Amino acid sequence: MPAAAVLSIRNASRTFGLRRALDGVSLDVHKGEMIALIGPSGSGKSTLLRSISALQPIDGGDGRIQAFGSPVQENGRISGSVGEVRKRIGFIFQQFNLVGRLSLFSNVALGSLGRIDRLRGTLGLWPAETKAAVMAALARVGVADYAGQRANTLSGGQQQRGAIARALVQRAKIVLADEPVASLDPVSARRVMEILRELNRQDGLTVVVTLHQVDYALRYCDRVVALKAGKVVYDGDTEGLDRARLIDIYGPEFEDVFWEGAPQ
Repeated sequence: MPAAAVLSIRNASRTFGLRRALDGVSLDVHKGEMIALIGPSGSGKSTLLRSISALQPIDGGDGRIQAFGSPVQENGRISGSVGEVRKRIGFIFQQFNLVGRLSLFSNVALGSLGRIDRLRGTLGLWPAETKAAVMAALARVGVADYAGQRANTLSGGQQQRGAIARALVQRAKIVLADEPVASLDPVSARRVMEILRELNRQDGLTVVVTLHQVDYALRYCDRVVALKAGKVVYDGDTEGLDRARLIDIYGPEFEDVFWEGAPQ
């Protein structure tokens, strides 16, 4: 019996001017999955993640998005109770989304704001439980030694690991990662993907990650969903993504940049 769906998207569309970024997307994400969202630039990957997390509304109509069985948005309106749902959804941004002037410790501690008094959090008066959780999360992702350092003095890989630690302190059950390795060097990118995979396998976190690096999608994820022009054009395991299908998704130019050792 398949695991319960923790995310359910039905007929979701999103239009920007004359361009339809999402075009009737339907998708179920089950508990404990690690899914790669791939596709050409402008295919709707980031738009889909932002819609799932209610950072933007979908178009009016019969489209709807649910998380943990509760409404996130439908008919072009974000649910009034979405705040409770979002407490369990961590979002990892391409550009880290840390407050540069704050220490790494303080940035990660912000993940607890949904559970502690906001004034105490604003003043940096973190409870002992939060302090312990922050240091445990930083150690988990390998940057505990940088806890007291200002975020804007850290490398991109260190900042991104801090962003993952923040989601752990948030106690997120779903992690949505939007191009989390796009601006990182190859070594840092692999480490970030390894951490996400470890959290998926060992902690049971559900992870949905958008990637331009198709080889990372094949290496770290068990299921791949491909978007093209706002539509789902592939949804299946990695074994089904052969050369011909990838060229169909990305276009004939993909052949020219196909990595060494790609599937035949």
